[in-house]
Amino acid sequence: MNKNLGKIDRSLRVLVGLAIILYGVMSSSLLGLIGMVPLLTGVIGWCPLYCPLKINTCSQKECSTK
Repeated sequence: MNKNLGKIDRSLRVLVGLAIILYGVMSSSLLGLIGMVPLLTGVIGWCPLYCPLKINTCSQKECSTK
């Protein structure tokens, strides 16, 4: 599983995920569970939807394995 999310994409996903989770908690709604998707994809740096669409926001420098 190669990373396909760049730093900005990952950061935005984590922030949006946390915001959705916070909204779900504050409104006592299960909508907060949807926030887990962008949060987890942002944390691991890989989005399964990007694979079939052949999208990669990760630069060569960011995604190189050391």
